[in-house]
Amino acid sequence: MYRRGLSRRQIAELVKAPQATIGYHLGIARKLDPGLEADHEESAGRKRSKVTVQGIERMQQLVAFVQETGRYPSRQSRSVSERTLAAWLQRRRQEARTGLLPSAFRDGLAVLPAWQTPPRVEADENRWQERLQSLVRYRAAGHDWPRHKTFVSSEEHELGVWLHSQRCKLRNGQLDVEKADLLDSSAPGWRLGRKRGRRSLIDPNHEEVQTPRNTAVLLQHPEVILRDELLHSAAARQSQNAKGQ
Repeated sequence: MYRRGLSRRQIAELVKAPQATIGYHLGIARKLDPGLEADHEESAGRKRSKVTVQGIERMQQLVAFVQETGRYPSRQSRSVSERTLAAWLQRRRQEARTGLLPSAFRDGLAVLPAWQTPPRVEADENRWQERLQSLVRYRAAGHDWPRHKTFVSSEEHELGVWLHSQRCKLRNGQLDVEKADLLDSSAPGWRLGRKRGRRSLIDPNHEEVQTPRNTAVLLQHPEVILRDELLHSAAARQSQNAKGQ
């Protein structure tokens, strides 16, 4: 499908899978087949949207929506019709960026101010998806979970800050359920993070449980407890003997 010119989003919709998952498998496919990307670009370059009656109706509905509400449709809306318009507009924006937008749509959409510039919400959503895909690739390369403090590369720092932000939003109940599910399916184990050192565990009920550093050390090294107890007992006996003398 990718070789025939379909985008990652289109493939994800067809197979009912997260875009990050599709991106991960495409990354592997590109390494195995160096000519895959060239075939995809060639096929995608020949595909120009057909101006259909339904397409003209969608454009008219979009223009009416923007003029009536004063905003562009959102892909996060509860309204199916609004989400449909948002998806249609996103495809036209992509075509405009690649020079494949039919003139009928270009002329019709020209009445809308800055229609080719994605609003901040859409831009943020695209950025979130890109970060998730980067995290999937980072983990697939054999790396442990990225850290936002004691990092060793700019890539780890960038992904670590983003992942830390997602965990904070999850604890505060601010992370969308859809995004949490997408993280669970694309990056299993993201809630727990690294297995070594100090960490915060998030139980299945999304409640945080702190594990103190000293407790973790004692649990890993019980001989430390025994040694300290013996030293303490010996010191106490010496103190009592000194007082008795």
